[in-house]
Amino acid sequence: MAMLNECITVELGGGRGYPIWFAPLAALGSLMEECGLRRGRCILVTDANVSDRWLPASLRALQGWDTHILVLPPGEATKAAASLNHIYDKVLPAGIDRRTPVIALGGGVIGDLAGFAAATMLRGLPVVQVPTSLIAQVDSAIGGKTGINHGVGKNLVGAFHQPRLVLADTSVLATLPKLEWASGLSEVVKHALIADPALASFLESQWHKVMVREPAIVASMVMQAACIKAEIVAADEREEERRELLNFGHTFGHAIERVEGYGRFTHGEAVALGMRAALALSLRYAPEFDARHAAALVSRIPVRHRLTASDDRLSQAMRYDKKVRAGTVRLVLLRALGDAFVTACRSRCDLTFAWKAVIG
Repeated sequence: MAMLNECITVELGGGRGYPIWFAPLAALGSLMEECGLRRGRCILVTDANVSDRWLPASLRALQGWDTHILVLPPGEATKAAASLNHIYDKVLPAGIDRRTPVIALGGGVIGDLAGFAAATMLRGLPVVQVPTSLIAQVDSAIGGKTGINHGVGKNLVGAFHQPRLVLADTSVLATLPKLEWASGLSEVVKHALIADPALASFLESQWHKVMVREPAIVASMVMQAACIKAEIVAADEREEERRELLNFGHTFGHAIERVEGYGRFTHGEAVALGMRAALALSLRYAPEFDARHAAALVSRIPVRHRLTASDDRLSQAMRYDKKVRAGTVRLVLLRALGDAFVTACRSRCDLTFAWKAVIG
């Protein structure tokens, strides 16, 4: 597999930072020690699907560690208060201290949930992100966002808690179900549209190889996309300015998930539809934008279902997005390929216009 055993660093303020290693899962234990984590008790959180395939290899990589394992149900419903309390109930009596690392082995749900548990137990335990999905390797495992969903909306309860280490083994992506692979491509495409025309061109020219998961192409794509996320996070750790650009398509996408129900659309499918809505509105806010290449790339992301909710319900759901300020929906739009900007929504009619472009 190409491009393994390479590392980039997320440089944060005050001399802080952490490595993102593109390396085999077998290197997990040694890389943890290299990052200053002591060998001893560790907590490994995963889900049943990932456990079946990758837990044995992870435990081999953690020989010499006293690994306490928690296996949770797969799916978005796990990213909830009940699961968080389950982790507390199992881990807090287990003889941990503030140097006990929490290892999040899985996709975005496990990464967010285990990261939030680490952020809140004993007022902060070190967390190691070992993402096993495309969406996690290029996006959610990088940047320290952790949290759970609430009935009011997605990701409304959480904390910033940066990992000590991210280990992305791109070879594990070969076993992802097709639906999860396609879902993850939404985040790769998003990174390209907001920040990197070269990645957009790479995706356009290599799309067939991406879809069949040619190993060298996958490794290159993941590293390019992760570098974009790392650079943006380093510039804006707590989403005060530039990091908001990473929400391109997400304000619309989160509304879709909330109204249509978590699970009918994957997160990536919802974001793909959200990017279509955002591109439509970009043309209204930036009429000079030639959106043809961006729209063509977004349209390649497969989405299984049509929206059933009305534009009115979807627009109303956007009011609960965590980026709303003083009751005004904030949107990430494009001026050009690789040139994103944040703006306040001018009117409810604009949201209706954007939703109509998706609902058809």
